[in-house]
Amino acid sequence: MEFWNSTLGSGFILVGILDDSGYPELLCAAITALYTLALTSNGLLLLVITMDAQLHVPMYFLLGQLSLMDLFLTSVITPKAILDFLLKDNTISLGGCALQIFLALTLGGAEDLLLAFMAYDRYVAICHPLKYTILMRPVVCWLMVTASWFLAFQMALGFTITTMHYSFCKSRQIRHLFCETPPLLKLACADTSNFELVVYLVGVLMLILPLTVIFFSYAWILFTVFYMPSNEGRKKALVTCSSHMTVVGMYYGALTVMYVIPSSYHNSKQENILSVFYTVVTPALNPLIYSLRNKEVTGALRRVLGNTCCHYTVHSK
Repeated sequence: MEFWNSTLGSGFILVGILDDSGYPELLCAAITALYTLALTSNGLLLLVITMDAQLHVPMYFLLGQLSLMDLFLTSVITPKAILDFLLKDNTISLGGCALQIFLALTLGGAEDLLLAFMAYDRYVAICHPLKYTILMRPVVCWLMVTASWFLAFQMALGFTITTMHYSFCKSRQIRHLFCETPPLLKLACADTSNFELVVYLVGVLMLILPLTVIFFSYAWILFTVFYMPSNEGRKKALVTCSSHMTVVGMYYGALTVMYVIPSSYHNSKQENILSVFYTVVTPALNPLIYSLRNKEVTGALRRVLGNTCCHYTVHSK
């Protein structure tokens, strides 16, 4: 192990899952394919939500914000990981590491909170449909989105400044896909136990509280759906909610292990796998989970593509 002090001005070496894998080329191809899928599916979903007037409702406004966060989150991490592997250069500067921590925490934290607001949106739509236009009016939707971004920004700024305040002298190697607070603290010279406790408590606050909101929202939804007289209405409500719950399970599951369960219960390799899951896999699958079984989204996609083709045909003549 190479011992080193950050005051020398050198950067870190990221030793991610591509370096620890037995089949790095195959894994790199898979990650590249997932990143391409994430760009395409999230970009297409954003385009459809923006262009189709029938989707200009709170549910799809929030879904569009989720796609935007996913698009940015995976783009902060995945391209660098792929290029590092192809160019055989895994270094990252201190400034680059700080920026990656800040952006990943901001986007990840905003998504945590947004998923809770999306659950509340479904709760109001199914349990209080007559009050939906009042409780989910545009100003409320914007407040939800603003609160998600602002609270996540504050948390990310505090974590980044505190993390980069430490001197790092144990090793230059970060055994992780990207710069993230928990693996970086393992390299600090000083005792980080107090800050690790803060990270744990904030992790509980940012993950468990939104999960509680989601749990109770869907508990009421299932109770309401059970007594719905219409089979069609019951089916539509369950399809919409099951899509959301699938996304919640994938995203919160990985982050809970990373930030809430003590690090003594998982090793660097497991953390690497988890980081790929919530920064590469989930952003690629989210738009597909929400749209494949959603007739409104697939219908809007056909209309947008149909209008685009007609517009192109008219102009070409």
